[in-house]
Amino acid sequence: MIVQQFSLQRQVEMVFQEIKEELAYLSSGIVFIQIRNNVVGKFGVRHDPLESKSGRLEHKRQGLTEAQWLSFKQMAIDSLRYKRNWTHGEICYEFALKLGTLCASVQFESNYNMANLLATK
Repeated sequence: MIVQQFSLQRQVEMVFQEIKEELAYLSSGIVFIQIRNNVVGKFGVRHDPLESKSGRLEHKRQGLTEAQWLSFKQMAIDSLRYKRNWTHGEICYEFALKLGTLCASVQFESNYNMANLLATK
């Protein structure tokens, strides 16, 4: 299977399928996707799954439900409509469960290479 054959939307969907189990144990974090030539390369989740209460580390097992995961995945795919005119960069999807409700946001980072720009002039 060649990743370049899939749309970026399909690639993001594949990313969310791959990390689905991990998100089931997380109540907050950042899903990051690094893109080069409109192809997903490295991706993952940044999070701190441990919380301290009264000096004791506790592992929270409550994470995203199936419905929350589906909603988060769809928001991630829909957000790609706002990606404009860049092929290299990173997309970060920050999420948190607040009183059982999923809150999420997206941040785009475009990357350019001066060497490529000078080579075309």
